[in-house]
Amino acid sequence: MKRIGLIVLAAFIGGAAAIGGYKLLEPKNSDLSFADEQNVRFASNPKISSAGAVDFVEAAASVSPAVVHIRTSYSGGSQKSASPTDLFEDFFGGGGRRSQRAPRAASGSGVILTPDGYIVTNNHVVDNADKIEVVLSDRRKVSATVIGKDPNTDLALIKVDATNLPVVRMGNSDNVQIGEWVLAVGFPLDLQTTVTAGIVSAKARSIGILARDQQQEVTPEEYEEYQRTGKVPAGAASNSIESYIQTDAAINPGNSGGALINANGELIGINAAIASQTGMNVGYGFAIPVNLAKKILDDFRKYGAVKRGYVGVTFTALDADNSERLKVKDISGLYVTGVVPKSGAEAAGIQQGDIIKKVDGAIIYDSPDLQEKIGRLSPGDKVQLTVLRASGDTRNFNVTLKGDDMLNVSKPVLAKATGASIDKLGASFAPAPAQLKTKYGVKTGVVVTGVQPGKLFDYYEIPKGTLITSVNGKPISTAKDVELALPSSKNGTASISGIGPEGKFTFTFPKNIDN
Repeated sequence: MKRIGLIVLAAFIGGAAAIGGYKLLEPKNSDLSFADEQNVRFASNPKISSAGAVDFVEAAASVSPAVVHIRTSYSGGSQKSASPTDLFEDFFGGGGRRSQRAPRAASGSGVILTPDGYIVTNNHVVDNADKIEVVLSDRRKVSATVIGKDPNTDLALIKVDATNLPVVRMGNSDNVQIGEWVLAVGFPLDLQTTVTAGIVSAKARSIGILARDQQQEVTPEEYEEYQRTGKVPAGAASNSIESYIQTDAAINPGNSGGALINANGELIGINAAIASQTGMNVGYGFAIPVNLAKKILDDFRKYGAVKRGYVGVTFTALDADNSERLKVKDISGLYVTGVVPKSGAEAAGIQQGDIIKKVDGAIIYDSPDLQEKIGRLSPGDKVQLTVLRASGDTRNFNVTLKGDDMLNVSKPVLAKATGASIDKLGASFAPAPAQLKTKYGVKTGVVVTGVQPGKLFDYYEIPKGTLITSVNGKPISTAKDVELALPSSKNGTASISGIGPEGKFTFTFPKNIDN
């Protein structure tokens, strides 16, 4: 009996010494990446298949306490609203981010990543806010400060002064499968924590929202080159990264910045946008993959900003139409339209006319496939690109990514276009959904998502939801196409054609409009 007591005592002392030693040597949270910190925190938690069971009770219960309500307020003099109440400029309706006067208050959602108060949300939830208030699951209200934000991915990291907070376990968005059950958790319509269920309906989806605010005017000559070669003019190029997880889980205004989780209760995405003709959920939601978010959030905590690496090429995604125009046989991959001088791509030997088929062995079908993978890397990282040459040879190139400062390349100054611009039209646009194009028997088109009072579209009474099919006789499919086609007008007038509530229409207006 005495011997057993000594064994138990020795075991207790040994265990205490081990724990004490670990605590002395335990690295500080700030020394770890968010992913490494999660691995330590959840090391003893067994993982099950992300497909999970149809019963979502356990997943919802584990995540809901770590999803917070974010309230923001704005000064009345702000000219650009970042209000999340419209859920990042509802795809086809519901207000729009380009309102002339900022809201006095707005709300969104966020996800707690660490017990000491780091919270991920959308950039558009906190951008331009004068005050950020976070309502925790225990109903406490705490002030938050912005650690970093990035309009190119629509991600932001904020911090509250609190401890012992519940956290969400990060998953692996690369493992997400189409058809997999997912839950959206957030604070829609200013309600309390709400959980909705759906499936993943698509991956690597680009909807053109982030690029819209980064477009600039281009000259007619540059537009003609774009039509001929597919090379996007420097002034119209965007550094935005859109590779969304698409889901039909109900997402509404206020869900922005909330959690998209799998049936295992793991965070796989940050909810960011919806596709809807009403501004409410009647369509699809879009979430930023967590694997992309991990890198961005780590950069925020380390540097306060994103350290982004670049391959150093401009490209156009191939499809049947682009391949015919460019006179190439392949209808998938990225056709290199230009190589940036002194970039990693130039140093590796990539040339104009090459077609990028793989990145690190993963097949590239469209631009989001490449952009998301590069978006996870930093300057100095290496990436292998598999390229199809015009000669028919397939070659691998090892490219060292460079940053903005390393490229040391000045973008050409574009001549100011003298024609109309989207700003002068007083309208915003989004790609038309396939069902709408099918309904009207057209192959291309954009939908009017917002109209500013007193400007051209308002004057001609063109309402939101109108389908625009061509500008100056040129088919258009994106807001970028609209911007590029506007300067090509002739004889001092420009024309816009489309289909509205009363049928087909075409209207013309002076090229050099002032309003």
